[in-house]
Amino acid sequence: MDDKSPNFDGAHPDNKDHSLVSNGRNSQPLSHGLKIIQNIGFLYQEYRDTSKQQEIEQRRQRENLSPVKTGTLAAGSAVVSPPVLQLQLRNNTHSLSLWQNLEAVLASGLLNQLEPKEIIMQETMFELITSEASYYKSLEILETHFLRNPLLVNTLSQSDMHFLFSNIEEVMKASERFLMDLEHRIEESIWISDVCDIVHHHAVEHFSVFITYVINQVYQEKNYRRILEGNQRFRETMFLLENHPHVRGLSFTSFLILPFQRITRLKLLVQNILKKSEENSEREANAVKAHQQLEQIVKECNEGVRKMSRTEELISISQTLEFKSKSVPIISHSRWLLKKGEVQLMAGPKSNRTMRSRKLYQPVYLFLFNNLLLVTKRSGEKFHVLDSCTRAMLRTEDLEDHGQLLANVFNLRLLENQEDRNVNYMLKATKYLLKCVNNLCSLPDSPQVQCIQSYSAQEPDEISTEMADVLNLLECTDDGWMMGERLHDGERGWFPGRVVEEIQSKEVRAQNLREAFKIQHAHEGGAGPQTGARVGLRGRRTPKIHSLSNPYLGTTGTQQT
Repeated sequence: MDDKSPNFDGAHPDNKDHSLVSNGRNSQPLSHGLKIIQNIGFLYQEYRDTSKQQEIEQRRQRENLSPVKTGTLAAGSAVVSPPVLQLQLRNNTHSLSLWQNLEAVLASGLLNQLEPKEIIMQETMFELITSEASYYKSLEILETHFLRNPLLVNTLSQSDMHFLFSNIEEVMKASERFLMDLEHRIEESIWISDVCDIVHHHAVEHFSVFITYVINQVYQEKNYRRILEGNQRFRETMFLLENHPHVRGLSFTSFLILPFQRITRLKLLVQNILKKSEENSEREANAVKAHQQLEQIVKECNEGVRKMSRTEELISISQTLEFKSKSVPIISHSRWLLKKGEVQLMAGPKSNRTMRSRKLYQPVYLFLFNNLLLVTKRSGEKFHVLDSCTRAMLRTEDLEDHGQLLANVFNLRLLENQEDRNVNYMLKATKYLLKCVNNLCSLPDSPQVQCIQSYSAQEPDEISTEMADVLNLLECTDDGWMMGERLHDGERGWFPGRVVEEIQSKEVRAQNLREAFKIQHAHEGGAGPQTGARVGLRGRRTPKIHSLSNPYLGTTGTQQT
């Protein structure tokens, strides 16, 4: 450890095992009389509200040019009182605990030996520990007061119980294991050597349960509303449980969202430790690893929620669609809604006489997905599908200025609709919707390359290519590496520029896109298309995007076909 442990007597009064008992409620006393679980008098919601409010106040102080004191020395001692967690908790007469106020710390003489910046570091790491104990305390209430409560259980079916609580018991076990290791670290020494090594280990080994829970929250919220509306016994029982003194006026849903709040807050707490760590120290290295792992978990949580929300939206839309002839499979893991809204379809000869006729306008409703357009006619809650087209085969054209009558009118061209015909729609939209549709329908003619040599990926973020593979070029670096997306399966990755050559012809590029979308539709008619692999930046090189020219391929502009 680069950060040296101070020497002091009385740090280890005994060598007994004071581990937390499995259920957390009968934990044996810790050494130094810490008893973290028993001494935590606040719930995580209260801690989170308080800490966030304090962050706001600190920013206000900085904005008002009132410097926030990082520490004040008490008379005759080296005690540091950073502005961390000094606000009074809601519904609680106590402030959050400080490391320097612990009896064991006061008795050890540490406060006279450590530099102020190290005491602040101890406070920062101790906050991570106490906030985890507070989080576990709130989870215990969720389990004992709600999940295991016979009154509530008797009002719900098994499936509804699963919808509401998901894998919360696994989440609790992960927190318990984590907290046990954190407490053991303090048992080893009241001077906290590090916590980020523990965070990193548990993030790698156990925190995947957060991802499952957070993704299921899409169904959790939806079903909670459904049960509340349709189950009177549940509604009455929930009213009683939420008004019990144990929950301190907090709502049931505030307990359900705890896991996602905790994993995001944990990342910020590690970030604070990283900011205060000495450069090139072991603490800093551990904080970097822990932060990266937590960031990945939060990212997967967000991506999972987004995918589930998109799927729910697609299911909801598909239930409102009615196809007159050839139906289009709407639900796909690779599809999501970009924009929807009503526009006016214009028909008839373009004469001043017909322009003044109200019959010229017919309302239609557009659903624009990332890879598909539906032209529909609304009838109550249903939408009759009139036409459809892949997004790659869409083009928008602004009309020449014909005065106010044709303001916000544009041509929407379907180069190849559901019946393989070229169709043109003259549409009138609000200025806002017109701008959105123009931006979303106008796909750039991005550079394409074809492989002239096979290449086998050497690293996880690379892509293996075969001769004649066609890829959209996304990025390139100064050292000759390129990021591309293979057309036939959407897989992305890095490859050396020497194995490809540019496709110069716009017509060939357009043909390649048409073929790729046909393959995609064939997949959607079966098991669904393959999604592209998530790719990060290569660690050994920093990409520089050449938006207008590619030194390895020659000049390539961004143009619309």
